[in-house]
Amino acid sequence: MNTSVRKQYLLQGLSCANCADKIVREISKLPDVRQAELDFVTSVLTLEADGPALPRVEDAAASIVRRIEPDVVMTQRSAAPEGPKACCAGCACESAGRTGAHPHDNTAPGREGTLGFLRQNALKIAGIVLYIAGFFMPGAARLVVFLAAYLLIGGEILLRAAKNIARGEVFNENFLMSVASLGAFAIGDYPEAVAVMLLYQIGEAFEHFAVDRSRRSIAALMDIRPDFANVKTDAGVVRTAAEKVEVGSLIVVRPGEKIPLDGTVSDGFSQLDTSALTGESLPRDVAPGDMALAGSINLSGVLTITVTKPFGESTVSKILELVETASSRKSKAEGFITRFARYYTPAVVGAAVLLAVLPPLLIPGAAFGTWLRRALMFLVVSCPCALVISVPLSYFGGIGGASRDGILVKGGNYLDALARVTTAVFDKTGTLTRGAFSVTEIAPSEGMTKERLLDIAAHAESVSGHPVARSVLAAYGKDTDPARIERAEETAGHGVRAVIDGAVVLAGNARLLEREGVAFERAEAAGSAVYIAVGGRYAGRLVVSDTLKPDSKEAIARLKRLGIEKTALLTGDTRAAAEAAAKELGIGAVYAELLPDQKVEHIERLKKESAGALMYVGDGINDAPVLAIADVGIAMGALGSDASIEAADVVLMTDEPKKIADAVVIARRTRRIVAQNIAFSLAVKGVLLVLSAFGVATMWGAVFGDVGVSIIAIINAMRALRRPK
Repeated sequence: MNTSVRKQYLLQGLSCANCADKIVREISKLPDVRQAELDFVTSVLTLEADGPALPRVEDAAASIVRRIEPDVVMTQRSAAPEGPKACCAGCACESAGRTGAHPHDNTAPGREGTLGFLRQNALKIAGIVLYIAGFFMPGAARLVVFLAAYLLIGGEILLRAAKNIARGEVFNENFLMSVASLGAFAIGDYPEAVAVMLLYQIGEAFEHFAVDRSRRSIAALMDIRPDFANVKTDAGVVRTAAEKVEVGSLIVVRPGEKIPLDGTVSDGFSQLDTSALTGESLPRDVAPGDMALAGSINLSGVLTITVTKPFGESTVSKILELVETASSRKSKAEGFITRFARYYTPAVVGAAVLLAVLPPLLIPGAAFGTWLRRALMFLVVSCPCALVISVPLSYFGGIGGASRDGILVKGGNYLDALARVTTAVFDKTGTLTRGAFSVTEIAPSEGMTKERLLDIAAHAESVSGHPVARSVLAAYGKDTDPARIERAEETAGHGVRAVIDGAVVLAGNARLLEREGVAFERAEAAGSAVYIAVGGRYAGRLVVSDTLKPDSKEAIARLKRLGIEKTALLTGDTRAAAEAAAKELGIGAVYAELLPDQKVEHIERLKKESAGALMYVGDGINDAPVLAIADVGIAMGALGSDASIEAADVVLMTDEPKKIADAVVIARRTRRIVAQNIAFSLAVKGVLLVLSAFGVATMWGAVFGDVGVSIIAIINAMRALRRPK
């Protein structure tokens, strides 16, 4: 059986969203391709194919790219960045050819950048000068000057259209602009013909600028991943490429340096700036034993860190991978626009031909020249650029803006779902509460002392990693003796069954004792009760309590102000503890003492009852099945948690519940911007198409209907990049 291999490639120079869609459709049809994704915003093509077939797939894909976009260069994307232009992996450094400067330079373009721009655009600038001069020329000279201006400004568009037609790619924006402008020349509208090309070029330049800005936001994020590490060896500290550092190595991080890999502080005290990961400005204190995450900046003392994860599996690498691939997961609106553009352009070209030909044949006295002019205006208006570029840009802007706030959204489809949420369901422990338990009550049965009960409970719980178990061990305050424990097994959702000092010990919730047939007295306490039985007889209970996070109440109140009135709490904790927390927070429904499969059943029922989408907020580890079936699964407190990042659709890089409302606000604003662009573009184009057909619109109005609408839609889309207030 062949092993599937995934590889990524950078398509340098890709600036046409419509062409990107054609490229990925053609590559997906190749027989050996299992999956093909092309992220237009980052210019990254991801191919998945059987290992032996991959070289053949690469060649075929490169051939398709050259055929559809001859100027685009397909290169394999390196796994780890190298050199000073590492940021170029997945961004628009190819635009350096247009601007004369590297787009990620922090310095001003200066004289070289200006000269480079002028050299690159010398023909177009000359064309603009001739275009202005043409208005003052008499007679035949007027035609010659406008024709020269037309060729200088729009020559490359004509050439692109001709090449596309030769390859069978007829219906695109280059074709529409070429036919419309040549037709305008044919009927004597020389200034309008040149204006079509000039304003189309301005619109294209604006599109490139908008896409490049979005790509630069990815490049800026790439800067949080350091390229090297200072590795401590017997020979001293050696500067080493981060991807070559092995797990277990000791690395030294000096003040002002970025931490290159995830690890545990083994020596030193300092403060870490984690704002690049979490969006939070307050630094975090670290000491020996604390976790230090890649991408954080060491602010004060020198730290020695023991590496716990390889470079490719570090938290920062996972974050970057999520953000880079997020825009490949298309929302319904993006999918609709892609399909719409595919059929819309041929349809309007056909309609323009009919508009030029049928009226002169069917209407007495109708002049062919009049209807040809109307058909040409119809063609100019019909170009779908505004929608094709602005809708994906809006979603990418929303995703990028959220990531800067420590909220990772895995795709436009999840932003859409977040915007439609009407029901919010929460896990309790570690989500709305601190998850820092402490033993608040020890209640032994008759004949048992508190010290003896705590000793037995601690030895039983020593085999568990559950937060309740850790709190029991903390209360015990001593090391347990493994020699006293003969056998032990833990059952999820119940507790621990062990043989300690030769006696069978049960330590867990009420379900465990009921299952084993042990009679006991139920506790009605606002906490988690750990019931203990020894040798089949009830020995007593410990009550472990948790406290709410400081912003949990504010988070629920904000969600309700956003119109999410239906809230529910799903927890494996006791009913008393769950109801106490829900009452304090203002959560409506409470479902307590649930096993993982029972949580799934409740979520499925709540989804059916929900008027819109349902979001579930959990810790991403114990709640993975529930996160997976919710319309939107949000992982809380995911900093450093691989399981959270994998399981959820949205990952909050801090454990602050208030960011749930921030995510909803971002999603709704992004969806609102998308709806505005779609409505505005279709409305203006619809009106102008009708006016063009009836001869009311002018060619200048038609040009606005194309270029003007595109620019307005793109400016509106770029609002999504800003953080919400």
